[in-house]
Amino acid sequence: MIGLGHYLVVSAILFTLGVFGIFINRKNIIVILMAIELILLSVNINLVAFSAYLGDLVGQVFAMFVLTVAAGEAAIGLAILVIFFRSRGTISVDDVNKMSG
Repeated sequence: MIGLGHYLVVSAILFTLGVFGIFINRKNIIVILMAIELILLSVNINLVAFSAYLGDLVGQVFAMFVLTVAAGEAAIGLAILVIFFRSRGTISVDDVNKMSG
């Protein structure tokens, strides 16, 4: 039977992959955004696992709010990325510090 510990291990693995994705790959903004999504997904797994374990729906409702914020973050981040690519011609993280205005 799959218990709470299994969900926590999967969540910890996803969180670690997300943090490593941010620190190891600092050149590509798209990979950094995907790593942030992995971190938010691991938080959602924790919220839903503890909600089911405790028999309370508050964690699941809060996970839906986190998913909404994550979707908004991805949409806004990709929109900024497209505008940046159109103006600069590259999506390298090194060129982001040259943004002005």
